[in-house]
Formats: sequence, structure tokens, C-alpha cells
Amino acid sequence: MNSILKSLVLVVGLMLLSFQTHENHLHWQQWNDGFPKAKAENKIALIDTYTAWCGWCKKMDKDTYENPEIVSKINEHFIPIKFNPELPGTYNIGDTAVSGRALLSALSQGGKSSGYPTTFFYLPKQNRMYQYPGYMDAEKFGNLLDLLVQAHTAEAEEAN
Repeated sequence: MNSILKSLVLVVGLMLLSFQTHENHLHWQQWNDGFPKAKAENKIALIDTYTAWCGWCKKMDKDTYENPEIVSKINEHFIPIKFNPELPGTYNIGDTAVSGRALLSALSQGGKSSGYPTTFFYLPKQNRMYQYPGYMDAEKFGNLLDLLVQAHTAEAEEAN
């Protein structure tokens, strides 16, 4: 009986840990799911543009996107989207399907590449895309997220 009780406590503990861990991670979407979801839910789309070979992209994943404060802000106010323009596949822009390179060109202001990582933010009420090139540590990125949330909130309040 004692071993059954220990096993039950262990199982419940692991379940609680898995729920806690679930909330402390980002739930990255793919473009074709995440972008329409951001528009439908009136949330800011955060588009992390990366490549498999990019060292700074990996550093940002580890140092910034795993930071608990950053995770909390993103999960509350954003739809996070991972986008690697070098992968094969098609990406929907409205009724048009394009390649990863074509989508990157459309996202980039004037089609100008800014290297990797580049983070794009789409604010649905403004129907506007913002581009922030390069690695950002958690503090700098957190400040940027706060500014975007303020802009998005003010925009929503003005509409009412």
C-alpha cells in the first residue's frame, strides 16, 4: 500500500510539473497558422525570422526567448511565429501562396534584407509591420515588447 501511495504522489507531482513547464515556454506557431490567428484574436504577431546556421539566432532562442519574463509577456499579448525563409514550402499572404524568400521580401520594408535574426511585429489595428534586426538580450527585448503592447493597447482604446 505504501508503494502505491508513493507512486501516486510521484505521478501527481510529475503532472503538476508538466503543467508548470507548459506555461513557462512559448508555443511557437508556423506562419500559415499563426499570422491569421494573430489577426483573428487581435494580438500582435511576433515573427522570429531565423536560419538553422545562425549562431545569434540560437543565442536569442536560449538567452531571450527562454527568459521567464519574456515568455510571460509574449504568451499574454502576442502570437509567436517561427519563420525560416530557407525552408521549402509555401506561405500564405491573403489568397497568394509564396516561397519563404518571397515572404521575407514582403515582410522586409522595401524588400531590404537585414540579416538574421530579424524580428517582425505585426500590429493588426494599424495593419502595419515593424522590423527589428539583430540579436536582442532579454532586457532590451522586454523593453521593446512593453512599447509594442502600449502602442497596441492605445490603438485599441482609440478605436472604442
